[in-house]
Amino acid sequence: MRVLIPLVLSWTALACGGIGRSGRQLPPMPDVATVLQGAELGAGDVVEVRVYQENGLSGLYRVGTDGTFDFPLVGRIDAAGQTPGALGDRLIERLKAGFLRDPQVSVFVKEFNSKKVFVLGEVHKPGTFKFEDRMTIVQAVTLAGGLKGLAEKNGIVLTRVVDGHERKFVVPFEDIGLGRQQNVLLQPGDIVFVPESWL
Repeated sequence: MRVLIPLVLSWTALACGGIGRSGRQLPPMPDVATVLQGAELGAGDVVEVRVYQENGLSGLYRVGTDGTFDFPLVGRIDAAGQTPGALGDRLIERLKAGFLRDPQVSVFVKEFNSKKVFVLGEVHKPGTFKFEDRMTIVQAVTLAGGLKGLAEKNGIVLTRVVDGHERKFVVPFEDIGLGRQQNVLLQPGDIVFVPESWL
């Protein structure tokens, strides 16, 4: 005999717009660019560094396995564990130390190879997948080979860390596919669990 454990629905941080399963209006998705700029960099990530009026310094840089990359003039710089904004501040400090008078530096994430999403449960190829900018839950499930026949299509559970706390959300996946709900944008570290249907 299976015991049903109720899942508390909370939509305060989940972004898909429209009316949710709880019947309440869902809030808009947080700006993805803001989310990415607040995420910490890791090995394999690619960033674009723009130094105002210094084309020779601007370009794409990949974070090495040791968490660093070589930057013109300043040499090797630590990037792992830094947000793009913090990395920009660090580059400004290094460039000020004898190279440029008032450098203006911006850092943007181009590839988040160190960030992953996880798809588990009733999918054909469960596993870990590289997070991509504007990645959706439909894209993640597709990468995992799609839903199995016994999947609970409107009961997919998305687990996300919000303000340091793990939260769970029920996503109406079938309704998204039918255009009744908007797609859900994922964030680095999200866990998508597809349960078996109880029917």
